[in-house]
Amino acid sequence: MASYAGELSPHQDAAVQVTDLHRSFNKAGGVLNGLDLEIAPGEFVALLGRSGSGKSTLLRALAGLDRGVAGTGRVEVPAKVSVVFQDSRLLPWKRVLDNVVLGLRAGDARERGLQALAEVGLDGRDKAWPHELSGGEQQRAALARSLVRDPELLLADEPFGALDALTRIRMHTLLRKLCEVHQPAVLLVTHDVDEAIVLADRVIVLDGGVVRHDARIELGTRRSQADPAFARLRAQLLSELGVEDDHDAPRPTAGRLSERAAS
Repeated sequence: MASYAGELSPHQDAAVQVTDLHRSFNKAGGVLNGLDLEIAPGEFVALLGRSGSGKSTLLRALAGLDRGVAGTGRVEVPAKVSVVFQDSRLLPWKRVLDNVVLGLRAGDARERGLQALAEVGLDGRDKAWPHELSGGEQQRAALARSLVRDPELLLADEPFGALDALTRIRMHTLLRKLCEVHQPAVLLVTHDVDEAIVLADRVIVLDGGVVRHDARIELGTRRSQADPAFARLRAQLLSELGVEDDHDAPRPTAGRLSERAAS
């Protein structure tokens, strides 16, 4: 099994240090096959890969959610880790504020929860029930629940995959703003190449359970799909995923690379 450390010695300059990580679910073969990865404090890393490449398996390993899975290697993460999933996972029998501060043991938990809700644009919705929120609002509440804990590492497993295109664009803007304020290290699992380029400092492509491509994004803070450098990077990443970039074809949902296209 991988070992987990709340402190990062001897890698004091890394928020995440993964060394020779192996994970398998059956005798047919491994999902992760000697994966190495380092993420710096405050760095935003997007993780791309075809279905079965090990993206979610890696995220679960970093979150400490796979301790019953066969494997070896070392995983070092900070003491404070939060996870955002594709669905908000709000408890329907608890009001929004109670969902945000659930499990938070602090004397000022409710005040911190209200502040987190204000940060994500849900000021005044603290007494609402989850079913009264739109899909985008539910994901905002999920972000508030993660950030109220001041995580040093934020793990996001396709958090915007179920949202419509316009709502997803708004959530991209919100997430970038929140990360600038809170400055956690971030690992975002996504199938959307454009989303990865817009949000991340680095984009990593997994293939066969190892890192096959690692690209640093050098496009500045204001990133546009109309930028030729954006288009070149997009084409390169799609090529790494085994997908031909057809510039003449329409791009539904703002250029989303679906699971079907990547498979």
